[in-house]
Amino acid sequence: MGDRAWQSELGGLADPTQYTAPLAVAASDGTRLLGQLRSMLVIRHTEDQIGRLVVDGLARTPCHLGIGQEAVAVGVAARLRPTDRVFGNHRSHSHFLALGGSPSSLIAEVLGKAVGTSRGMGGSMHLFGRDFGFHGSVPIVGATIPIAVGAGLAAKLDGGDSIAVAFFGDGATEEGVFHESMNLAVVYGLPVLFVCENNLFSSHLDIEYRQPSDRIGRYAEAHRVRSLTVDGNDLLAVEAAAEELVGAARSGAGPALLEAVAYRFRGHVGPNEDIDVGVHRRMEDVQAWKRRCPIRRLQDGLVAAGIATATGLAALDREVAAEVAEAVVLARRAGYPEPSALLDLVYARPR
Repeated sequence: MGDRAWQSELGGLADPTQYTAPLAVAASDGTRLLGQLRSMLVIRHTEDQIGRLVVDGLARTPCHLGIGQEAVAVGVAARLRPTDRVFGNHRSHSHFLALGGSPSSLIAEVLGKAVGTSRGMGGSMHLFGRDFGFHGSVPIVGATIPIAVGAGLAAKLDGGDSIAVAFFGDGATEEGVFHESMNLAVVYGLPVLFVCENNLFSSHLDIEYRQPSDRIGRYAEAHRVRSLTVDGNDLLAVEAAAEELVGAARSGAGPALLEAVAYRFRGHVGPNEDIDVGVHRRMEDVQAWKRRCPIRRLQDGLVAAGIATATGLAALDREVAAEVAEAVVLARRAGYPEPSALLDLVYARPR
């Protein structure tokens, strides 16, 4: 650190000993929450299976898992439409699945199979699902942020109230294109939602060693963009913030930033729960953050509110696990692309 000043502005949001209680869901629609829990379980089990495929040597593409961050994707997706234009990053399994992508098409893509969502040519980091609004993810940090701004401009020119969304991590805010994009979006009043999944680490370096503060929302204030910072492990908080900011963007109020503070349980790339992530990360930290697990907190809240029973939730978990396991079986049986597909998917055929 040297003589550089460091300021934590997140407070309890960056403290894993806080925000561990069950979610207060008594006033919410129980059926809807159970559906959202199911979506989070699909993401969790799908990524867990992908991690196993990596360990077994069957998935040879680099796989960046977001286990522990499921509430961000599901909470934001709850307020989006298939006509919106959503863009991800190198860690976008959750975004793809939350918007409506199937585990089978994702797993097949990770295995390089022709039935994969990108026809087996994209791997883990090049996902595509235009039918449900997911217009692509790429591995270059920050690369889809300006693309989303362009999509927001297109949406504005098209008329209507569709918006564009860019998902990215805290490390991407250190790219110049993030600031250029936010500046352009606010100057032109574009309907863009910037969603920062602030998990406090960029690759292998924690935010304390990279920035003078841990709160990404300060950048929005500098650009005069409305923003909200929430507990990314609280599904209700994420969805409420998304509802407000998405609604404003749809109504013509311009861009917004949603900062969701979360924590990924696995390493930067691959399935291991290790300390090879940040300078200060310890296994004790990982275990502490697991007490803020978004799935566990929602489950505990559903039981406390009498919306579900522990037995029923356990059955739901087994059901989802079985479905995802079957998706793995189907993906492994599927065929690889024909050699001719390489050129077919790179060059357009003459009309």
